[in-house]
Amino acid sequence: MADLFQEVEEELRKDRAEELWKKYGRFIIAAAVLVVLVTTGQVLWREYSERQQQEAARSFLGAVRLAEDGRTDEATAAFEALAADGPAGYGTLARFRTAALLAESGDGEGALQIYASLAADADLGSLYRDLAVLLSVLHQSDSGDPGSLLDQLEPLRAESNPWRHSATELAAVQQLRSGDRGAAVALLQELADDLTAPQAARARAAELLRTLEG
Repeated sequence: MADLFQEVEEELRKDRAEELWKKYGRFIIAAAVLVVLVTTGQVLWREYSERQQQEAARSFLGAVRLAEDGRTDEATAAFEALAADGPAGYGTLARFRTAALLAESGDGEGALQIYASLAADADLGSLYRDLAVLLSVLHQSDSGDPGSLLDQLEPLRAESNPWRHSATELAAVQQLRSGDRGAAVALLQELADDLTAPQAARARAAELLRTLEG
């Protein structure tokens, strides 16, 4: 009798399984196929991204070599192409290098336009946006309006900003240009006394202080 009940129970389980499969089998297959597709897509995308990064690295180094060889026009074109079509990281670096090459070749306005676009790019982190502001001020340090440049530098002088020491040094230069010697001396003294500042920046500040006070 026990065997009979066991056989009946197994048949019921079998019938139930078949019924469930008929009802839900296609969904189970669809889910399995979806998992395979997603996994395959992730693998393919990772491989594609790695290839893109490798190609971008080769393109970037090739452009750097062109610049080092004095082939400025070719280097600029290569950096511009990478900035337009390359992955985000190398694209950003290429934009900075393009601006630097334009400035070196005498196209200051073109360089400033790129720095302005970088500073306003919401897709970039604050580190890169602030660097763009700093470099823009640097390229205008002899010709730009001191008041305007000081306004741009002020946010970069915050204690938490990694560019604060360079911003303080440039601010001192602009105070000198504006004729405010006292403000310049105060900034230079601040920089010279700042133990967290790079040694080279502290040394330049101390040397300029000696010159001003001599």
